[in-house]
Amino acid sequence: MVDSESNSDARVRLTEGRGNQTVTAFSLLGFSDLPELQILHFVTFLSIYSAALVGNFLLILTVVQNQSLHNPMYFFLANLSLSDACYISATVPKSMAISWTNNKLISLPGCVAQVFLVVTGAGVELTFLTVMAYDRYVAICHPLQYTVLMNWNTCIQMAAAPWISSIIYAAMNTANTFRLHFCISKIEQYFCDIPQLLMISCTDTTANAVVLVVEGAVICSFCFSGILTSYGFILQNVLKIKSAKARSKAFSTCIPHLTVLSLFLSTSMFSYMRPKSMSSAPVDLTAAVLYTILPPLLNPIIYSLKNKEIQVAMQKMLKKRSGFCLKIC
Repeated sequence: MVDSESNSDARVRLTEGRGNQTVTAFSLLGFSDLPELQILHFVTFLSIYSAALVGNFLLILTVVQNQSLHNPMYFFLANLSLSDACYISATVPKSMAISWTNNKLISLPGCVAQVFLVVTGAGVELTFLTVMAYDRYVAICHPLQYTVLMNWNTCIQMAAAPWISSIIYAAMNTANTFRLHFCISKIEQYFCDIPQLLMISCTDTTANAVVLVVEGAVICSFCFSGILTSYGFILQNVLKIKSAKARSKAFSTCIPHLTVLSLFLSTSMFSYMRPKSMSSAPVDLTAAVLYTILPPLLNPIIYSLKNKEIQVAMQKMLKKRSGFCLKIC
């Protein structure tokens, strides 16, 4: 491992700007300063990152290559997998580089890019989970009208909306954050996170905090109400089905989505809504790892384990391409 830290905090450059010191590079939080643990962290994150990329791109390839999966549910799933690959790529590679080089610095443009990508990834994740809930509602509650209501023009528009709205939202919040002056260079997190950046600003951040809370409340309320309404109608409709087999089949199409949704919401809520008494550097670091790494890593696994169509299609594709059948339990 190359030891190039050399008191990285001292090498953070500061420039004078309008009477305030403006940081032009930041120092991120490492997982450990011990070489042995840095190697362990690098290997662990490399394994997780590789598994997440392989899982998500394999899921995308499976959907693209199999004609039987060319329907709205799997189209949205492929978009979710793409967003997961982008989401985890925003934070993990830099953290791996820190462990490998022992250099915790990240440039101002690099920090800006990281904030933008993290916010975009989280926004796309939440909005696609909302879209997928609506898709399940139409499929279960209006099966005869499904192909009409969820035609390809509608699906493309519903897929474009999360990407466009999340990119705009991320751009606005990134610009609003980096208009501030920063007097402290050390970020108490393993990536550039808006709440942590507000904490080290020497500018009044009241307006930023209010905007974040209001925007978050509006977006989350819209998405949560959409998801709850969709599943409320689904539950009401499924309970009317007399056949136990038909009820089980209807619920089985919702289980992967509900599992992924629960994972994303639980990790996000633990990260941003836990009591201050539970806040400390190790807890904050663990919480950040949970919501930035677990969903992208586990989402393709959950859909592969819980969805028979994905399992069969993946087996056929792997058998055709590599000559052997990979059994997914």
